[in-house]
Amino acid sequence: MSVDIAGFVADLKEHATEHGFHVHDERHFVETYSLRQSWEVDVHPEAGCGGPIDVHLALDVDPKVILSLRDRLDEIADEYEEPEDAYFLDLYFNWAVPPVRNPPDLLVLATDLAGIGGTILPIEVSAIDSYGAVTDAPERRLMVQGKANVSLVDAMYGREQLCDVLDGSREVSEYLLDRVEGWMEQPS
Repeated sequence: MSVDIAGFVADLKEHATEHGFHVHDERHFVETYSLRQSWEVDVHPEAGCGGPIDVHLALDVDPKVILSLRDRLDEIADEYEEPEDAYFLDLYFNWAVPPVRNPPDLLVLATDLAGIGGTILPIEVSAIDSYGAVTDAPERRLMVQGKANVSLVDAMYGREQLCDVLDGSREVSEYLLDRVEGWMEQPS
């Protein structure tokens, strides 16, 4: 038995549609030196078709984790014995928010999103002010990122569904959708 990462990503895309997302694009990158891989999927919430919020999913595939699991599977004598659930990959959720003119209080935003993501999908919020030219006003960009762990053992046996994680990411997306228009308006 082995881990089918491509099949897992295909199932993840299909499962994301069942949890209120539209899938737009997929990319697969392999770093030739380390063989580290990244599977990336661009989605947006159904409620925000044509809206300003997109979600970028990225599965970071560490070859050391894959090889460790393969070694463990080779050590197991009984074909019905499962390896311990100690092999995980990181799945990142990055929300693309357009530049904001009337930014929210970051602490309030982080607290609200932490309540939505909980421990299943911890959310990190940050902002960057950038200047196109020295004489231009700053442009503030919000960065919202969530991170979940994917169990390779559960993925290998077809048990990894990520329902709670996908539901949480949809709720974060809808929260941002409900507020982003106000953040984009010029402050009065």
